[in-house]
Amino acid sequence: MAAKIPRLAIMGHPNAGKSSVVATLTENDCIAIDKRAGTTTRSDVYPVVIDGRTIIEFIDTPGFQNPNAILEWFQTHEGKSDLARSFVNAHKADPLYAHDTALLEPVAEGAGIILVVDGSKRIKEKDRVEIELLRLTARPRMAILNNLTRQNRYMTQWQNALSKAFNSVREFNAHRATYSERIRLLSALKSIDQRWEPQVEEAIDAFACDWQRRTDQAATTILDLLRDALSYKVSRSVKSSKTIFQSGRDKVKGEIMDAFEDGLRQLEFDAQAEIRSHFRHNVWNVAPDSILGRDLLSEDVSQALGLSRRQLAMVGVAAGAASGVTLDLATAGHSLGTGALLGAATGGFLGVMGGKALAKLNIERAPNTHVFTIGPVSNPRFPFVLLDRIMLYSARAMNWAHGRQAAEEDAPERVPDKDIARKGFTEELTPQQQRTLAKFFNSVRRSKESDLEEACRTIIAGILQGVSLSEIDSRGDL
Repeated sequence: MAAKIPRLAIMGHPNAGKSSVVATLTENDCIAIDKRAGTTTRSDVYPVVIDGRTIIEFIDTPGFQNPNAILEWFQTHEGKSDLARSFVNAHKADPLYAHDTALLEPVAEGAGIILVVDGSKRIKEKDRVEIELLRLTARPRMAILNNLTRQNRYMTQWQNALSKAFNSVREFNAHRATYSERIRLLSALKSIDQRWEPQVEEAIDAFACDWQRRTDQAATTILDLLRDALSYKVSRSVKSSKTIFQSGRDKVKGEIMDAFEDGLRQLEFDAQAEIRSHFRHNVWNVAPDSILGRDLLSEDVSQALGLSRRQLAMVGVAAGAASGVTLDLATAGHSLGTGALLGAATGGFLGVMGGKALAKLNIERAPNTHVFTIGPVSNPRFPFVLLDRIMLYSARAMNWAHGRQAAEEDAPERVPDKDIARKGFTEELTPQQQRTLAKFFNSVRRSKESDLEEACRTIIAGILQGVSLSEIDSRGDL
């Protein structure tokens, strides 16, 4: 017989955030969240499935309609061994108690209880009634103080009331909870009933293994993006008659540069979609002022991310720039560059990032045609900027709560976002790590196999792991 999995009935008022808690714990941002009372009329089951196996179930329940009557019935029948089951059996045919029996049905079947309360509001008599009747069910139970605001004046009052009736009381912001906070909450479930420990530990282990796998998938996506972007080229054949005049050549240059830049943007866009998929995001909003919402090739992004000038100079010397790149960058706009293709009729540099040319344009003559080729990227700053951007995107995906869709971002009393520096992660790497990345980037530009790829994967995975464990600031609000 298969071991029973932990089942948790999530209870609370409609505006306490219980659906947000379920969405965050199950990583399911498709759960409908509605703050209006009475919109949930049945208990909906949301399993957490890993590798085709359900490891834990959360049940979003309707709110109590008749808590006083239920408590009175419980107190009158306190001698019964299972009050929840007895009440459901006695009232399941009574339409007056339809919501209440739907709420208590999972409890009657053995589910534990997670009560979600809004700690920013004072306790009412109805809350005390519900706390007491849940105590009388004698089921394993935890209370969550889901305070989404800066209002803390009632928190102690809630703590005192809940601690008398629940095995565990935890603070948990369903709109802001990170991966590590979700794991800590799940770990706390072990304390509400010792008999649950093996199943809960198995569920947590499955979560951790799955998270590690997804982190590894994100690292692969990031490496693929770097490899594809740094080897990316665009070529176009144009009839010689269209390039006789400077205006014709300039038009072709503009078109091929636009195609090259759009190609880089598309590669990043596709990688971002993969990252969202790894971490199960369907609802995704980026603030207009976010560095993640700016154009990849904009000056804002270039200034905010990547290595400092000094760091860039150091890794450039230590790593050994690709042949021709140092001269090409130093003389951008004034020469064809030593790396120009043999037989080129003319050439130059297109695009600018951080004051340096983005890539080199080569033009080869052929019978009655000119072949315009741009790429790969020769700008030494670009790969570090690109890496920072996709790392920031990944950090946000890892720690962006799935219940945040219900957050009132403009609410005056909401918990404020942290004030953090507008910068990426690469500046804070060790000089050795920066040099390793720079050498890998140069190898990719030259389309050469690199024995540093695994070292780069380790660096990237280390940052992602640190972010997920809250050991590294995720800069999630960028």
